Formats: sequence, C-alpha cells, structure tokens
Amino acid sequence: MDTGDGRRRTAKSLRPCRRIVQNARMKRELGKVLRSLTGGNTEVSEVPVEEDCYRVEFFNSEKLERKVMAPRYSLLREVGRGSYGVVYEAIARRTGATVAVKKLRCDAPENVELALAEFWALASLEKRHENVVQLEECVLQRNGMAQKMSHGNKRSKQYLHLVETSLKGERVLGYPEEPCYLWFVMEFCEGGDLNQFILSRRPDPRTNKSFMLQLTSAVAFLHKNNIVHRDLKPDNILISEKSGVPVLKVADFGLSKVCAGLGGVGKEGDDKNRSVNVNKFWLSSACGSDFYMAPEVWEGHYTAKADIFALGIIIWAMLERITFIDAESKRELLGTYIRQGTEIVPVGEALLENPKMVLHIPQKRRSSMSDGIRKLLQDMLAVNPQDRPDAFELEIRMDQVTCAA
Repeated sequence: MDTGDGRRRTAKSLRPCRRIVQNARMKRELGKVLRSLTGGNTEVSEVPVEEDCYRVEFFNSEKLERKVMAPRYSLLREVGRGSYGVVYEAIARRTGATVAVKKLRCDAPENVELALAEFWALASLEKRHENVVQLEECVLQRNGMAQKMSHGNKRSKQYLHLVETSLKGERVLGYPEEPCYLWFVMEFCEGGDLNQFILSRRPDPRTNKSFMLQLTSAVAFLHKNNIVHRDLKPDNILISEKSGVPVLKVADFGLSKVCAGLGGVGKEGDDKNRSVNVNKFWLSSACGSDFYMAPEVWEGHYTAKADIFALGIIIWAMLERITFIDAESKRELLGTYIRQGTEIVPVGEALLENPKMVLHIPQKRRSSMSDGIRKLLQDMLAVNPQDRPDAFELEIRMDQVTCAA
C-alpha cells in the first residue's frame, strides 16, 4: 500500500518479481531457444548424441513439428520471468497433461548456483508432499544435445562442469556461443501465486484456515527433509485448483539449502528429532526478500528458524490483508512492515535495530483474529530464533489454534 504521502518502499530481493512480457518478445525468446536446440541445422537428428542423452524436443513451432519426431512437450505461452529464468505453460505430448517448464540459462556462475540449488533440493526429496511443487524431470541441454539430470551423476561431464562452475565461481562450460540450459519440468499451477489469489477474492476465513495449515505442513515437510527454503514469500507460493479446491504449492527453491549430513540423527521416523537437527545447521549467506527476512538473516548468521519468521510475516499479512506496493514491479504484494515516519521498514530489519520493539498483532482495530493465532504469530516473529517454534512444533500448534478458532 502507499505509505501515505505517495512514497513507496522498494521490496529488495536477490531476484526481482516475475513479470509477463509482450508476445513479440516471447516469440523472439522462443526463436533463440529453437535455434539453440537445432545447433543451426534443420534436422535435430543430425546432432550427435552421447551416452544417456536424447534429443531436445521443447518447442511450439508448427514448422519444426513436422521435422522433429516424437516431441515431448509443446510450449504454449510464457507465464513468468525472473532475473535468471523463464517459465512456460506446456503440454506433455504423450499424456496431454499441462506442465510448467522453467528454462534457466547457465551462462554465469551465479545462475548455475541458483539452478543447482533448486535441482538439488527438489531431487533430494524421496517422497512427495501435496503442498510442495513436484519436479517431474530436469534436462541439461547444450549444443542441441540434452541429458536427463540425476542427483550426483558422476558419469555426466555436463553435470560435473555445472558443479565445477558453481564451486569455482567462474565459467568452465565453454565458449559464450555454446549456450547451456537447464529445463525444469514441474506441475503447472493454474491459480497463480498467493498474492494474486488472496487479493482477487473477498476474505474467506475457511480459505485462510486451510492455507495456514497447508503452509505449516509444507515447511515442516521441508525441514524434516533437511531443506531450508530461505526465500518464502507470497510470490513463491503457487495455487493449484485441479481438485476443485485451492491447494498451495511452495515453489522456487533457487535460494534453498540442503543441510547435508543431518539425516539419520535420532531414531528412524522420529520427526521431532529431525526437525530439531536442521535448526542446528548454521547458514551465513544473507539472502531472500527483505520484507520477509528474519532479523538474524540481515546479520548473516541464522538457521532454519528464519523460514518460521518468513511464514509468520506471510500469514499475518494474509489474515489482515496488509499490503505494500513494490516500487520496481508496481505490484501490490502481501507483506507486513513497520512504519517509520514516511517510510515503511521490513519487520525483521526494524527488530534488528530495536530488539525490544513490541509488534502490534493484530494491526487493524477491527480484526477477527483469535487469541490463539495472535499468540502463535508473536512467537513465530520472536526476535530471538530460540524463542520461535520449530517447524514440527508449529505444525502441531497451528492445528490446535485453527481447530479452536
């Protein structure tokens, strides 16, 4: 929302908000993709194929469709764009299912690092969760050849080159004219993101209750699998309506961290021990989107409890429909903040400057927020991470307070 005098606070982020581009620009982008897939030749089949490789067949050109056999996916339209990737709606030709295809260009070490982080996080999940976006497959493509990615595939030179690029912080893939892409094929969420869904509808207590339970379930699942998301925000929470009811999907794992070496501590199946253990893994990269960042993230020394803080900001904003206008994208976004004069300041930043500051929850005078939810939000947004519930405790408490409400 406006700050009162026409001034707006910019929501800083390592990755700007996605934006829809004009059809002409999309066609030019697709044209570049198609040319890179054919390597300049008219027949993709003329490109040599290495072991464990297959031809790249992402396209939406009817002309090429007559020349390439058995296309896997047809790109329909561009639905999102970030600073390091493009997302398309596509059709799986074999099943007719609608999927999302994310194309990430690995031409710089920082792009490779983000792409590998997303792949490692999603590929590390041995089980599916209804509220975490599902990765169907990941394809590494270079010079018209493609190879299905698998976690820790030491036989793939392309995969090892990507890892080396990320570790060394410099390009080792080849010459600039040899583009390298990672294609992520994931489930398609037709309901948009949480911002769009909430702000385009009238307030619904039942939807809010359902979303709170789904979000806490998703984060508990990730933490139990030793994954810290590090960029939880409404933009990265997608909505699927395939079942007739809205289902949240936590997505965009480019800044996530897989806390390796923590699995197997404690008794098998002991979810509480696993949730506690992930909170003993200290992280130092100050990353994320500022309006959802915990105080300790600003200092660069934090644990998975930072995800709990971000979730508190999201739920608080969703319940009271607190918004701000992002100065870069001009979009209205869900997010709570502290007003300081004519400026609005992220809650985490304000708490870092003044740890004794008391958060007024609920913020609006007329609010139907229950005492149980109010107390839970205050605990989730505690300055000291040790005073916040971990993901396992949060899931139990959220179930209790929503039932009571």
